[in-house]
Amino acid sequence: MSTQTTNTIRNVGIVAHVDAGKTTTTEHMLFESGRIRSLGRVDAGTAQTDWLDVERERGISVRAASTAFRWKDCTINLIDTPGHVDFSSEVERSLRILDGAILIVSAVEGVQAHTETLWNAMRSLGIPTLIFINKMDRIGASAERVMGEIRKYLSADIAVIQRFTGEEADFHAVDRLWYRQEGGALTRGEQSRQEDYDALWEKLAEHDEQLLDDFVNGRLVPDDELYDRLIALTAQSQLFPVMFGAASKGIGIPELMDAIVELLPPPAGRKDDPLSGIVFRLERDKVMGKIALIRLFGGTVRNRDVVRNSTLGVDEKVTQIRKIHAGQHEDVGMLEAGDIAGVCGLSQVRIGDIIGSGEGIAPGHRLTEPLLTVQVLPANGAEYPQLVAALQELAEEDPLLDLQWHQNERELHIKIMGPIQLEVLTHVLHSRFGLHPVFGQPTVIYKETPSREGIGFVAYTMPKPCWAILKFHIEPGERGSGLVYSSMVKPEKLLPSYQNEVARRVPEALQQGLNNWEVTDLKVTLIEGEHHVWHTHPLDFVLATPMGIMDGLARTGTALLEPYIRFRLTAPEEANGKIMHELTLMRAIFDYPVITGERFMVEGTVPVASSLEFPVKLSTLTGGRGTFAARFDGYRECPPGTEAVRPRRGVNPLDTSKYILSMRNALGSQRS
Repeated sequence: MSTQTTNTIRNVGIVAHVDAGKTTTTEHMLFESGRIRSLGRVDAGTAQTDWLDVERERGISVRAASTAFRWKDCTINLIDTPGHVDFSSEVERSLRILDGAILIVSAVEGVQAHTETLWNAMRSLGIPTLIFINKMDRIGASAERVMGEIRKYLSADIAVIQRFTGEEADFHAVDRLWYRQEGGALTRGEQSRQEDYDALWEKLAEHDEQLLDDFVNGRLVPDDELYDRLIALTAQSQLFPVMFGAASKGIGIPELMDAIVELLPPPAGRKDDPLSGIVFRLERDKVMGKIALIRLFGGTVRNRDVVRNSTLGVDEKVTQIRKIHAGQHEDVGMLEAGDIAGVCGLSQVRIGDIIGSGEGIAPGHRLTEPLLTVQVLPANGAEYPQLVAALQELAEEDPLLDLQWHQNERELHIKIMGPIQLEVLTHVLHSRFGLHPVFGQPTVIYKETPSREGIGFVAYTMPKPCWAILKFHIEPGERGSGLVYSSMVKPEKLLPSYQNEVARRVPEALQQGLNNWEVTDLKVTLIEGEHHVWHTHPLDFVLATPMGIMDGLARTGTALLEPYIRFRLTAPEEANGKIMHELTLMRAIFDYPVITGERFMVEGTVPVASSLEFPVKLSTLTGGRGTFAARFDGYRECPPGTEAVRPRRGVNPLDTSKYILSMRNALGSQRS
């Protein structure tokens, strides 16, 4: 490993809508490379990367699985991600560490709602992407139809680099336009035709003025030059090569592996660069404890090195470095730039933490967000401490669970994506921790936003010793903008250390608004602030900030926001009337239905709260022949008269006397 250069590494993720064939594709890659000796099957629970008990039993991936294999003198670090939308957080974290991706699209189902979500995320991060149209051997497969959907819903900048023979039962082979020989020379595929190269040349010319000039003027361009431009445009995410296959039969898999090595870019970092890496997943080991999976962008880490966690501002000692494959670990002793490995000994580390410098690390991209909240109850009082510890551990591995532990009320609440995730959590808590918790009824997560502009003021000067005066200007923001905070106060009026404390506490203060939901889509500006030379303590601003913010919200008032999903529904044409009626009752906003043959398709948006039970109802209305694909579409204002209030956690800062007393008691030991 120490002699390996980053040019011989590829960090690649496989992403797709559920059941498009990601794990089967991964399994065949491992087999073709010699990494495994026998093929497993997802439906039989024997796939290598579905190694958790719950994955083997359910036949779905619920966690991103990392593995590695060698192909054409190149090490490919492969991340097999879950396809179900309930486990989008796993995909979200994986995208930050990829240099390239394979998007798998089913030749039968085509482009689905979650496919679009994944595509948009990869485009925002600029991840070079190969498109693999899988299941070409299945009944209903149509490459032409699916490529039309790809051009319509994903991108018109696709380049077909293969020919294939037959479809459905007749599909039995693929042939690349070019094959790279051992010496590096290109050889044309046996089944390729001149029109294939002309079509690719024309597509390349759309992004290259010189090639366009050559094409228009009929000048011959050598194959090597065309292929080099294909590699460059793929690496720049300007063009997306399309390939075909049937992963269950291994057809098209060796060609896909060749494309990973030849078309997707190697990592950019070097081992003598400053240390730079990110933690994208956590695992547990009975002996070693917490294992942080780290993608290193620059530098080198060895056993017994002390590394800086820049996010937490702490130094910790590395005890062991492991390569991980399907739950199995191999001690390698060193991690170099461009590579991925599990690092032991970092006891305080969390997902998303930056190791060393964060320069060159892609920002996070939110695929979706939990739309439901649920209370978790222990089976009996004796299990309560173990349940708290178990949920804390799981929330550390998946921060989007956002565990809320209200110790005084002995209540535990988590956020979830949907019912499948809840089933998996139930299984994990039983199999891993021996617990049998009871989950309450999931409820929709609403949010609040200011109704108008207003001023929030607090003068926390009694009872002594204390002194913190703050004035905030609060105004509504654009939908989806979250919180935008700034300060106009000069340092001589309010010391920078105190202003930093206020900035840290504003997001916390907005976790509960007037209806006790998170407040979002607003601008908060600190316009006045004052401290006292003798009486002020930094903790005074911990206490005062929520009072000032809540005072402002009481003046602005808040409007309720509810989550919406964007859907694409297909069903038999005879069910059109009943389905349109149901959509209207659910307050859906939709386009005119498009009728094709004996089926119709309709697209639109609908509130989550009114559509929770719709998939079951659709199945009843269509005899199981309807499909409903949905993805998160953001929050919108609720209709007038909507009421959704949840219990307050802790004392409301608007009840100033009671709040000050409770907070001073809580903070008393910290004040000095």
